[in-house]
Amino acid sequence: MIRKSASRSSVLLTTRFDAIVQSLGTAPNLDSALLGIVKDVRKVFQVDICLLYLSDPAQQDLQQLMASDGLGADAGPPLPHAFADTLANLVAERSEPVNLCDSQASPTHPDVSCQGYLGVPIMHQGALLGVLIVQQKARYRFSESELASLATLAAQIAGGIRLAESRSSISASLSGDKPAAPFFEGVIGAPGIATGTGHVVYARAKLEQIPDRSITDIEAEIADFQAAVEQVARELDRIAEEQGAGLTPEDRTLFRAYAMIARSDELMTSTLAGIKNGNWAAGALRDSIREHARYFEAMDDPYLRERADDIRAIGRALLNELQAREQVEERYPARTILAGEDLSPLDLAAVKDARLLAVISGHGSRLSHLAILARSMGIPAVMGLADTLPIANLDGKSLIVDGYQGRLYVEPDASAKREFRKLAARERRLSKKLRLLSDQTAQTADGFRIPLYTNAGLLSDLNPSLAAGSEGIGLYRTEFPFMVRDSFPTEEEQYSLYRQVLETFHPRPVTLRTLDIGGDKPLTYFPVQETNPFLGWRGIRISLDHPEMFLTQIRAMLRASSGLDNLNLLLPMISRVEDLDEALMLIRRAYQQLEQEGLTITRPLLGAMIEVPSAVYMVEALARRVDFLSVGTNDLIQYLLAVDRNNERVARWFDALHPAVIQALLRIIRAGKRSGTPVSVCGEAAGDPAVAILLIGMGVDSLSLSAGDLPRIKWTIHSFSRQRAKDLLRQSLKLEQASAIRTLLTRALVDAGLEALVHPGNSD
Repeated sequence: MIRKSASRSSVLLTTRFDAIVQSLGTAPNLDSALLGIVKDVRKVFQVDICLLYLSDPAQQDLQQLMASDGLGADAGPPLPHAFADTLANLVAERSEPVNLCDSQASPTHPDVSCQGYLGVPIMHQGALLGVLIVQQKARYRFSESELASLATLAAQIAGGIRLAESRSSISASLSGDKPAAPFFEGVIGAPGIATGTGHVVYARAKLEQIPDRSITDIEAEIADFQAAVEQVARELDRIAEEQGAGLTPEDRTLFRAYAMIARSDELMTSTLAGIKNGNWAAGALRDSIREHARYFEAMDDPYLRERADDIRAIGRALLNELQAREQVEERYPARTILAGEDLSPLDLAAVKDARLLAVISGHGSRLSHLAILARSMGIPAVMGLADTLPIANLDGKSLIVDGYQGRLYVEPDASAKREFRKLAARERRLSKKLRLLSDQTAQTADGFRIPLYTNAGLLSDLNPSLAAGSEGIGLYRTEFPFMVRDSFPTEEEQYSLYRQVLETFHPRPVTLRTLDIGGDKPLTYFPVQETNPFLGWRGIRISLDHPEMFLTQIRAMLRASSGLDNLNLLLPMISRVEDLDEALMLIRRAYQQLEQEGLTITRPLLGAMIEVPSAVYMVEALARRVDFLSVGTNDLIQYLLAVDRNNERVARWFDALHPAVIQALLRIIRAGKRSGTPVSVCGEAAGDPAVAILLIGMGVDSLSLSAGDLPRIKWTIHSFSRQRAKDLLRQSLKLEQASAIRTLLTRALVDAGLEALVHPGNSD
């Protein structure tokens, strides 16, 4: 056992725990990962036996012994093997630690005593993954601090075990050792079905994100790697020998040592072996660096353990040199399913010739901008797979993306492919059926008219919006053009863009939202460093602090509307009446300036976004000052429920049908009715058929949603009377759980003949 002083012991444990977690991440398969864990745990905790059980998915709560160290044929006490299994299942049943010694007997085996036993559950995202056990043969009582340390380690290794399971599952499917894994569960990003080939986009500076890629010219790859090694080593030698660079003798020695490591036979041999096995140089280098770093991390000497970081630094230098030798242009498969840890909209835009079929992201939720863009493009997306699946392993793999259920199938068998081809065909038939609604107005069965507008942020969004039957732009996100530049656009540049948007939709109305940067929409040339950016300097707050920037944008918008008269102006992130008053004053100033310059401009309708809780409670005061209100559900739900909408770990808490969200929406719409101020609901919630039913019942004046969602919501509106929607709203207000409300509304959709919107496979 670890019996050093508390502070020293804590530091030592943290260091060794980090080494165990890192080793787990580099293990080639599940068996080696689990064996490495039990060996390392037995060594760190200085116990006689370490056992690791995993839950058997076929038999609920039953634990299977997957790895052990110290449990040999002649191991003898402390426990008969059957009793160890019983205690592992006891830990699993309780989902809490069990700490026994020889003074305690098992409740199920009173005749068997235990010399020293400690078992802790391994939990992953709220689910029991397995049980980790340590045992002593001699009489021993594990302390509270030892229990806490083992529980801490179990929490740290849970994600690594899950990823190791995924790696093994994919490898077994590829080799034919077992049927393809049924699926990997992520977060629903955008609906749809796609079958294609994975192409991984990785952070070029991060060695751990490098994917495996097969090669045809092994000799050329070897030559590139050897040239990279020589270039890096030569540069390190040059730095070590350079005079006048301010380096100490110790610094020079370090750079010489780096050069020696880069040229070392061990590093060269293992990397070349990986290349000869068919992996490209970057992937082979990744494995070699992992192997060497793990070797040093396993050492007891602290100085030698720290050399693992030196190995990784050399690996990054070699990787940078290799990448400099690569062809700049990416080669995308004919049917590309783009995958990456943190994809950006620019990654999607880089795939040309209609090759992009779907998106897979390690991080993010259905409310992240990547998912919103995928929906506007009409392609499926699955988000938040980083803790479930090693994204780097998807490169070149056959994939099926089920955006309806948030599932990814890797190397599916022929039967799965046939089934999803049928599902995709049904989806196409449904889309064709929905396109017939594009020229029809959105009207309930009893004649209640609800205009449907679309959200946009790029010029490329406009044509899909028109094709879907949009009655105008309900929200144009003006920050996107700011985000793809390296400086603020001029008034003339903004005027040109806004004019094009307004002309494209004329005479339909276009609502331009003023700049809403900050939070998850930073500008590289206008950095804002904040601990909590979502509660910080963003939206209207930045605009009011920089009136010169705000006035430039307002002038460009007003000028662009001249002669068209279809402009609405929308102000984001309004949290108090003072901000709204100040913004309205600046808009009046811009309007007067243009009049004095001889321009004739019709005054646009002015609106305020209701997207923070304070605005919900000030809604009547805000409504008196503007021509319309627009409810930004993405942020409103985020702030009401204290759930980061981009964080996949808390995605299940983000729910537009939470009773508090429904009450807030009802309060806003009723206030709009009392003041005679139209209320529009925008954001992704407006594209949810279940939410749309409740909004109809509340009497919402219009909806603004993604172009891909518009046909489904129009079908929903056609299928319900307003009276039926009011009845469902009344029933929903009596329920206290979002899941119960979802069940109620799903049943109503099915009863109305809209099962295809709930269960896409049943669209025939």
